Amino acid sequence: MDAKGDQIMLKHVAAALVATAALAAPAVAPAQTAAQAVQSAWDINMTAIDGEPLPLSKYKGRVLLVVNTASFCGFTPQYKGLQALYDKYKDKGLTVVGVPSGDFMGQEYKSNKEVAEFCESTFGIKFPMAEKANVKGPNAAPFYKWAAATLGPDKTPKWNFHKYLVGRDGKLVTAFGSRVTPSDAALVSAVEAALKG
Repeated sequence: MDAKGDQIMLKHVAAALVATAALAAPAVAPAQTAAQAVQSAWDINMTAIDGEPLPLSKYKGRVLLVVNTASFCGFTPQYKGLQALYDKYKDKGLTVVGVPSGDFMGQEYKSNKEVAEFCESTFGIKFPMAEKANVKGPNAAPFYKWAAATLGPDKTPKWNFHKYLVGRDGKLVTAFGSRVTPSDAALVSAVEAALKG
């Protein structure tokens, strides 16, 4: 092959390399961007149970207790304790956020409307409720994916009423399993310490 042929071949190879790089870049970039974008809970958006936007940034500077809830669970009476905890500490900076989920034995109503009506009529829930969502596995809502990546798989929900504590800086503090009630001394102490932070 002569020099001219070599130049043409090199141009084709270069063009192919550029095209390959362009095709490969989008597959990697969004995942990296998404991971880098979530620096704290304040970067995460939820949807409220009534369909309105629920950006967690609206609670910036407050302490969050994010709880995956269910209406037909043995732990469902914890709603009462969660409301009491919220009532006691909301003026000091605590917000409880309920996230209804049917991930565990389908122990939740099918619709957000049914969940909202149950929470209000049965327990008089006044704290914010998000829409029904997945809280485990590959289809988990963004908050739960972030929490799993941050605290590790051993701190992910194993059942309903798992609790994540988020500090005033939007960083995860710790997690509490389903059997830890809202009035448990360890949970209350952690909430009070976070509120002081």
